[in-house]
Amino acid sequence: MLRKLHKDDFLQIGELARRTGLSVSAIRFYEQKGLVQAMRTSGNQRRFLRSDIRRLSFILIAQQLGLALSEIEQSLARLPLGRTPNARDWRAISEAIREQLDRKIAALERTRSKLEGCIGCGCLSLSRCKLYNPQDEAGESGTGPRFVLG
Repeated sequence: MLRKLHKDDFLQIGELARRTGLSVSAIRFYEQKGLVQAMRTSGNQRRFLRSDIRRLSFILIAQQLGLALSEIEQSLARLPLGRTPNARDWRAISEAIREQLDRKIAALERTRSKLEGCIGCGCLSLSRCKLYNPQDEAGESGTGPRFVLG
């Protein structure tokens, strides 16, 4: 059974900004995208659930991990609106993004390895590189950093 919400369960947008370190405009942006949902007072002021601190914190963490906003939206869509997500809710998100994170980690490790090899060579020239790009063969097959990013 759901408990009745109390006024202490809500935060003004300025307090939410202070608690998360986000600007008020960033919170409004995330609200516009549907990542958080404000309720309105009779005076039309925004009020956010205290649990939105966790939602916004997740957004900040996910962005630092390199997740795109669309991926973050998909993840947060799994959380219930109108109640504080519990450990089971957050675990479901964690499991859902684990594969994405593993792919990103593998790409970062591959990039680090190839950059170390290339920088260690010393030539720093893709047109003369004897290690990864002899006779600029990569230039004939298209654009982009294919050797580093796969």
